[in-house]
Amino acid sequence: MPDQGSLLAQPFQRPPAGRIAVWLGLMLLGALTALAGALLQAGWFPGGLLLALTGAAGLFLGGARALNSRAGAVAPAAGWMIAVVLLTAGRPEGDFLFGAGGGSYLFLLGGMALAVICATIGWGRQPVGDGVRLGK
Repeated sequence: MPDQGSLLAQPFQRPPAGRIAVWLGLMLLGALTALAGALLQAGWFPGGLLLALTGAAGLFLGGARALNSRAGAVAPAAGWMIAVVLLTAGRPEGDFLFGAGGGSYLFLLGGMALAVICATIGWGRQPVGDGVRLGK
């Protein structure tokens, strides 16, 4: 097996169309999870907040596990964050989805913290083969 060097030294290759479609699907699921969580955490405060954050964490880790990469966690986290930012903006009529209570802030900050944590500890690429361990 020839030595190909670091992945950073390799030329950039566009990902396959199927992988891009999966990333877009995960972003859409992240946005839907944010919308459902925003409604659930306000409607049923202590349990709804925990359920909404657990669902978001499950989606982030599930995406990382399904794609076996950190990008699988970043895609739904990006969709979640974009949806939450759009939902926090007030409309000219004065309508808004998030109240000014502590539960809304816990949902926003807790979800963002979970997104960063899940994207950081997501499964990365591991070398394969017999000679990848030290001492062999």
